[in-house]
Amino acid sequence: MAEDETVQPHRRRCPECGGTRIIRDFENAEVVCMSCGYVVQDKIADTGPEWRAFDDEQRAKRTRVGAPLTYTIHDKGLSTMIDWHNRDTYGKNLTPGQRAQVYRLRKWQRRVRVSDATERNLAFALSELSKMSSTLNLSKNILETASVIYRKAVKARLIRGRSIQGVTAAALYMACRQCGVARTLEEVAESSTVNKKEIGRSYRFMIKELDTFVPSSPPINYVSRFSNQLGLQGKVETIAHHILRTATNLRLTSGRGPTGIAAAATYIASVLAGERRTQREIAEVAQVTEVTIRNRYKELIDTLGITVKL
Repeated sequence: MAEDETVQPHRRRCPECGGTRIIRDFENAEVVCMSCGYVVQDKIADTGPEWRAFDDEQRAKRTRVGAPLTYTIHDKGLSTMIDWHNRDTYGKNLTPGQRAQVYRLRKWQRRVRVSDATERNLAFALSELSKMSSTLNLSKNILETASVIYRKAVKARLIRGRSIQGVTAAALYMACRQCGVARTLEEVAESSTVNKKEIGRSYRFMIKELDTFVPSSPPINYVSRFSNQLGLQGKVETIAHHILRTATNLRLTSGRGPTGIAAAATYIASVLAGERRTQREIAEVAQVTEVTIRNRYKELIDTLGITVKL
């Protein structure tokens, strides 16, 4: 299998003809010029592993390196941990004297890992982030993104005078917005120990000070969640997506809350598909008022020309 190097920014040149069309022939372990056939290099070192893995479990067992670098731990996962089992390498129980010694080692290991106030701040904040992301069923990449955002806030000294819980919740909400995951500010507030107002204040302050671009959350991201929670079929979700795409092209969604217009599109789609849900049921799932759904509903059917038989 050959790889063309002509698309690479730093192209090699053939010492024979000066051509730049160089390929790597991994089957013969050679680097060959395509213009004249000159073998530029006859030995290519394979930097990949010498073992094969067919799933994640085999890959984790056969690798000979430590855990990957992660920003979700205050020391980025580079320090060692002393196991809490009171057993030696052969599986035998430790003697009382050895247990006391290992206890002291664990205690000093914890003290060494958290050396100053910044480390203690990170250790507490990142553990709070892990708890909230687990409560909200968020993926690992969102937790990593939120950890990086919080580290930037600590480096910029934005934590002073603000609660750690409020800044961590704001960082998690910002990570959800950046990764395109539909989570409302109310849901983030329910998973934390602070109220929605404080999280919103910290969120706006961090956006301003960190000069970070956070895209607006499109309403179409909320339709799948609402449909699943209401037990609607796939055709309802398809109709709601079509309604929202048309409304977005007509700029009906600008300046309006994404959850409200997504809830209204879901209500219209449920009626059109013959699986009607009441406005109260949809309002409870979307965490908006029935008045908001009615206002967005009237705007959509009047502008798009949709006929709904109630």
